[in-house]
Order: sequence, then structure tokens, then C-alpha cells
Amino acid sequence: MRSAQRRFVIRTLALTTASCMLTAILSADDWSQWRGANRDGVWNERGIVKKFDSPTLEPVWTVPVGPGYSGPTVVDNRVFLTDRLSTNERKQQERILCFDAKSGQKLWEHVYDCEYTIGYKAGPRACVTVDDNRVFALGAMGHLHCLDVGGAMLWKRDLDKELKLSESKRMPIWGITSAPLIVDRLLIIQVGGGDNACLVAFDKKSGEEIWRALRDRASYSAPILLERQGRQVVVCLTGDSVAGLDPKSGEVFWRSPFAPKNMPIGVATPVVSGDHVFVTSFYDGSLLLKLNGDGSKAERVWRRVGRSERDTDALHSMISTPTIAGEHIYGVDSYGELRCLATATGDRVWTDKTATRTARWSNIHIVRNGDRYWLFNELGELIIAKLSPSGFDEISRTKIIQPTLEQLRRRDGVCWAHPAYANRHIFIRNDKQLICTSLEE
Repeated sequence: MRSAQRRFVIRTLALTTASCMLTAILSADDWSQWRGANRDGVWNERGIVKKFDSPTLEPVWTVPVGPGYSGPTVVDNRVFLTDRLSTNERKQQERILCFDAKSGQKLWEHVYDCEYTIGYKAGPRACVTVDDNRVFALGAMGHLHCLDVGGAMLWKRDLDKELKLSESKRMPIWGITSAPLIVDRLLIIQVGGGDNACLVAFDKKSGEEIWRALRDRASYSAPILLERQGRQVVVCLTGDSVAGLDPKSGEVFWRSPFAPKNMPIGVATPVVSGDHVFVTSFYDGSLLLKLNGDGSKAERVWRRVGRSERDTDALHSMISTPTIAGEHIYGVDSYGELRCLATATGDRVWTDKTATRTARWSNIHIVRNGDRYWLFNELGELIIAKLSPSGFDEISRTKIIQPTLEQLRRRDGVCWAHPAYANRHIFIRNDKQLICTSLEE
């Protein structure tokens, strides 16, 4: 081969390789379930803004929706959401919705009757889970639906009736909130039924019940999946404990009591770093567990709890799920304080009161992207920041959506739904609209 031809081939190969690498780096991510693809609050996309240009961001599109606490899910350029269609007490309904992620056009909806007997009637709570072209939606009163991504019904179950939740007074005060978890062929949810049915697993294709586990009451927390040394472990914060189970059989590997002072109220998802599992709850403080090598055993490292919801110790989170970065835990305390704890002891390193307002249950949803954190607070503000043992370093802040009243009228509304980050955009809802806003650099 002549030298000129050789140089041309080398340059072509180099450009092709670089182009493929850039495509891989900038490839769009889906947000297929609660807190992202791995339920860990990590967003891996690149090519996103480093700083906001204005104090408000205009949406790419906005569509009307009804009330709901459930955050959106984004898969293959489709956005999935649940809401409450009507607050007319004579005709109460929930909906499962699907929109085009690029235009906001509604692709389909499924509507079903659903009478609420729970508190805070502002719509369904649990994020939709999408897996293998199937859409799994769990309503606030226990209506479990499986549809294909085109909207066709595959199977459904009424868990309130089947497990006698209301009849036996096992229905959680604020409804069923736990986003469905897929593990291989199984769909696992926390529902809180009696007769050893706090957690229930179903065949995801047929809807057939496979196993039940734990006599605990339900909390409002979603289960997660760990894989350690080839062993799968489902970890769940229930209304009475933190437990690790075999997803295939429901066998309880370990269970650490975490009984509530007043009532089951835990919302935050368990978080994992290395061999540590951390949980937190509004009245009941924080608990750190250490797993053995394959996750089949867990022992308590420390438990910290304050004297009251105002006089707290370590971290008393209500809605916000914390994040662990090595030797430190970052999370939101009972009245909106952003805190840093030492992982080893639970000792408080610092407190910040600027990231959100000071109010009971004041919330921030925290997502990590590279070395930065994206904080969406209940005021509808999006913050880019760095979190470190030296403090909260706010880089930029902008307003992306208005709070609305259905979720908490007594303080002029809140935004409590978790956003989805996908395709270098943010998707977020309040009680009146679902919006899509670009975060592309």
C-alpha cells in the first residue's frame, strides 16, 4: 500500500473511532424506573449544561395532567406517568398515561375506577416501571396493571381486594407507594398484606403470584436489588424492619428491626455503598448496616435517633432519599436541612439551610451526575451543586416548574414528584402539567 493511501486509511479509521467514541459518550440514557435504571439516583449522560443561563427555564413542551405524586419514567422516547383523573367523589379514577418524549403528544391512556379511602388524595404515588416492553403500574389503592408499551392490557390485579388490605386495616394511611421492582422474571412489590404478604412477587409475564414474605406492615419505601458475589438480595425498608430477601423464593436472609415510634412513615429508599446499607425515616432517625461478603447476613453498625422530629440526630428524612459518597452521607433532614454525615459514625459534619425552605417535610430529590449533584427541591427549583465534606457548593439554580396545591395546600403547594433525567432533558410533573425541559449543553 502506498504511503498516501496508508495515511488516508489511518486517518479514516481514527475519525471513525473518534466518532464512535463520541457517539457512545453522548448516547442518550433511559430512566426506566424509580430513581433511574439502577434505582441508585445516578444519571450517566454527558453533554449536559454546566450552568444555567437564566433564573427560569422554558420547557420544550408541556401537557396537562391530573394530580399525582408519581414521577415520570422515560424509555425509548416514551414517557409514562400515572395520575388521578377526577376528584369528583362520585367518580374517582386513576390513569396510566404514555406520551411521546420529543413532542409531548399523548400516545395512549388507560383509565380505571379507583375509589380513594386514604389520606392525601392527590393521586397515585408509585413510579411506573418499564421492562422488556412491558409497563408495570401500581396505583395508590393497590391496582396493579401490566400493559405492553403500546397500551394493550396484558394482565391486572386488585391487591386491595385480593389481600384484604382495607378490610384488615393493612392499607397504609397514605396508600401504596412502592414502585414495582423487576428481578429477572419476577415483579416484586411492597404492599403490606397480612398472612405473610408484606412483600409479594408475581410472574411478570402472567401476573401469577409466586411468593409472599414478611408479616411486617408496609412502609412507603421502594425495594432495591443488590448483587454480591453472585448472590441477588432484595433489600426493603418495611414498616417494621429492614430486610434482605432471596428474590427467587422470598426467603428472608436477614432482618434488622426498625420499628417506628409513632407509625410506619418511611419513604426514603435504602441506599448502598460498598458493604453498607443505610436507611432513614422522619420520626425514627438513621440506621447503618454492614453486609457480609455475599449479602446473606447483615449486622448493625450504628443507630441514631433524636428526641423529636425537630430535635433530630444524624438524619431524619421524610421524602428525600440520601446519597452516599464514600466516607460521607448527604441527605435532607425532617425540616429541609441539607446535611452531611460521617458514614462510619453518623456524626453530623455540616448543615445547610439554603437548598430548600425550612418547613416540615421540606424535600429535595438528589441525583448524581459525574462529580456534580442535581437537586430538585419542592419549590420547583433545579440546582447544580457539589457536595463534599467541606460543604454545599451551589453552582447554579433555576426555576423549572411551579408548585401546585393538591399535594400540600397549607403551604401554598409543593413539588414532591421525582424528576426523570433522560435524553439530556428533565421530565417533571406537578398537579396540573407534565413538562420536558432541555438540559443539553
